[in-house]
Amino acid sequence: MTIHAPNVMAEVLATRHHLHQFPEIGLSEFKTSDYVAEQLAALGYQVARGLAKTGIVATLRNGASNRSIGIRADFDALPILEETGLPYASQVPGVMHACGHDGHTAMLLGAAKILAERRNFDGVIHLIFQPAEENFGGARLMIEDGLFERFPCDAVFALHNDPEIPFGHFAVREGPVMAAVDECKITVNGRGGHGAEPQSTADPIVCGASIVMALQTIVSRNIHPLDPTVITVGGFHAGAASNVIPERAEMVLSIRSFDPKVRDQLEQRIRAVAEGQAASYGMGVTVDYERGYDPTINHKAETDFVRDLAVSFAGANKVYDLPRPMMGSEDFAYMLAQRPGSYFFLGTQRTPNDPPLHHPRYDFNDDILPVGTTFWVELAERYLAQS
Repeated sequence: MTIHAPNVMAEVLATRHHLHQFPEIGLSEFKTSDYVAEQLAALGYQVARGLAKTGIVATLRNGASNRSIGIRADFDALPILEETGLPYASQVPGVMHACGHDGHTAMLLGAAKILAERRNFDGVIHLIFQPAEENFGGARLMIEDGLFERFPCDAVFALHNDPEIPFGHFAVREGPVMAAVDECKITVNGRGGHGAEPQSTADPIVCGASIVMALQTIVSRNIHPLDPTVITVGGFHAGAASNVIPERAEMVLSIRSFDPKVRDQLEQRIRAVAEGQAASYGMGVTVDYERGYDPTINHKAETDFVRDLAVSFAGANKVYDLPRPMMGSEDFAYMLAQRPGSYFFLGTQRTPNDPPLHHPRYDFNDDILPVGTTFWVELAERYLAQS
């Protein structure tokens, strides 16, 4: 089925560029929320606001069935200074849609208009516009605010654009698809002094460097090779002058995993390594460990549904199963823990050298807007046509 809606697509493009110019950080998307809600209300949707502060659920009913579907788009931006130089570049210094959430929202708004005009389904559609995917777990906050009690969904779906996947290709995966993410801050408490008299100090930089190197053995020597796991030391902060040994050194870590037992083991080993290394240098250490998003686990029936629909929509040569899960994280995991569903990827690659997600020169590929918009329409209509 091909959906011809050139007027809608022009509006989708305009919406994407508008959202790109006025990005907002998670849980502060007040203008974005107003903009999206106004469009949905004009289309005849029942619009509920205020879930997770700025979140929106737009409901459209047709026919007599109580069968229901939820489709989610995220709309928060990132604290990145844009370097694209585009005419519609961010007008908010230091804030940028560097992950394509502007495109996700624009496509779902376009689908909302087509679905409302066609009304070619029997049941209930809940369009979920979610804040704070990047950092504050907006999906979890919406659930805590009663998302699925107020708006029951038989299944939920979400997509993410990917500039590293060929344009128009769909990537799906049953089971684990995105990793759990945790963060850790390690602070080594030493004794500062003059750089020319190191024997009178307890140098936290040397101790911290030893901790960094020892952390590298956890994945390679404590975790089974077939359990996908990553420990990244993303920051090391200590000192400011060449002739001063500082009082402390701080490290920040990102930890990725899938298996709950492995997740627990990683925390135990990170604490033990940090404390043991510090003790060997005669210093103290504090370890602040924070659990983040859970792993994103796709359900079989809904993933099969997405795969089959994508094959009929784009052709078998443009649909493939990911051979392994991705080590990034996604708070749609919380929705999938509550309801059956599937999270998949839509390729937006222009060239192999495209700037990746979260890059200051990343720009969502507008050519994919008609593809994502019409796919959402077909997915909703097909799902609500099932017996």
